[in-house]
Parts: sequence; C-alpha cells; structure tokens
Amino acid sequence: MLAGVELGGTKCICILGTGPDDIQAQVEIPTTTPAETLSAVAATLAGWDFAALGLGSFGPLDLDPASASFGSIVSTPKPGWSGTDITHLAAGRPFMVDTDVNGAALAEGRWGAAQGLTSWAYVTVGTGIGVGSIVSGMPVRGLGHSEAGHMRVPRAAGDDFAGNCPFHRDCLEGLANGPAIEARTGQRGRDVSADDPQWSFVAHALAAMCHNLALTSLPQRILIGGGVAMGQPQLMPLIRDGLTASLAAYGAAATIASMDDYVAHPALGDRAGPLGTIALADMALAASRR
Repeated sequence: MLAGVELGGTKCICILGTGPDDIQAQVEIPTTTPAETLSAVAATLAGWDFAALGLGSFGPLDLDPASASFGSIVSTPKPGWSGTDITHLAAGRPFMVDTDVNGAALAEGRWGAAQGLTSWAYVTVGTGIGVGSIVSGMPVRGLGHSEAGHMRVPRAAGDDFAGNCPFHRDCLEGLANGPAIEARTGQRGRDVSADDPQWSFVAHALAAMCHNLALTSLPQRILIGGGVAMGQPQLMPLIRDGLTASLAAYGAAATIASMDDYVAHPALGDRAGPLGTIALADMALAASRR
C-alpha cells in the first residue's frame, strides 16, 4: 500500500491506495500554519499502514538531494511556510518529494491523457499558473524545478493590463492567472462572459507559453487544466489557434496544427494532484528496491 500528501495553499489531501481504482482512504486537512497543518497530516498518516510516501507540494521547493534544506519549501509568499521541511512526514519510510504540478503531470502519464507518451506538459491555470514538464518520463530537473508560470511572454497588441505578479509583474502568471483575470474584468473568472475581450489577451499569453514549451521541452502533448481553463471552454480553441499562428510554420508547427489533441484538457480532473502523490510514492518504493 502507498500513501501520498498533496500540500496545497488552502488544503492538504492525504490519500492511501495504489491508483485511481484502488483508493482506500482520503482525508482533507485545511492548510493553516505549518505546525498545525503538518501535525494533522502526520496524525493521519500514523493511522495508516503503507510502504512508501509521495509528497507533492506548493513551492518553490528545494529538490537538490545534496542540499541541507532538501525537501523544504523555500521563498514562498505564503506567510510562515518559508523554510518548512516536509520530508519528516515519511517517518523513515522511502519517500519522493516534488512539486504538486509535477506530481499531477506524472499521474496523467500513468492513468490519464498522457498515457503512452514519453514527454508532455501539464499546466494548471487557477490562482497561480503551474507547469509540470515531463521529459523521457521524468520531471525536468536542473537548477531547481520548473517555474514556467513565471516565464516572460510577449503581450498581445492592445493589452494594456499592467500585470499583477508580485515578483515579475507581467510574466505569464501576472497576465493570465485567476487574480489577473479578476483584476482585468472586476469579476471572478467563472463569472466573466465568454465573449469578454479580455479572454483574447489571456489566451494570447497561454498560447505564447505553449509556443515556448513546444520549442524547448518538446512535449508530445500539452494538457491545460485548472479552474480557469476548465471553466471557460472558449479558451482552448483560442489557445490552439494562437499557438499555430505563433509558430508560423516553423519546426514541428505543421504536425502540431494537424493534431486536435496537442493542446487538450487533462483526463483526471481534480484527482490528478492526489493521484500524483501515489505515483511519486510508487517511484520511491521502486527506487528503494534497486
């Protein structure tokens, strides 16, 4: 049996099972202070019998195994959480820690819309914009983990919104996340009409992200989910058309334009995050046996 913890900005989900068809238990815990939240998570895990733990968390995270702060949340804008270690939750068992969006991406590869692929990207557009890039079956690693939601993208002509990212102002997240849409329109994203002209600016920014991903991490499919993307069906055709126009027949543009599912919705919905921690736990267990 495997266990996982998806640590989110507003709630944590603890899950026990082996996959989408075998979930033995699932517990939701509010994310408050580190001490209160992690104590409740640890108490939940203490009541379960499992062989390995997967941890998928909001970030940024220190994922360098050689670092003294490996497995800690670093430099987060969430008050009180910077420097918080989460690896102690494994209590001596094999564990694997990664970003929540990388975990969700892995789940889509095992059980969802990226099955059979070797490289893909999973994008969530909500309060923030997270991108999990999987290359040759593994999350991209290097100097930290991917933070593609903060990439710079060209502005659409006529878009005069200043952006609202506290770090980069008009990066992708600052132009197209949920709070940016609310700042643009004065309404929550789910309440903005489908024909509002601001959607074209949001789609332009997301298409530019897809352009950059298609030419760098080379995904065979880009999955876009999250509350904003799933709640506004008119966005996907705008993003696909914008990507085709942006690539301008360069490289794999013709192949991408011929694929109806190159930019698609994920298959697992809101189960991707919790199931991603089960995928991470399975990888940890396999690594411990090598």
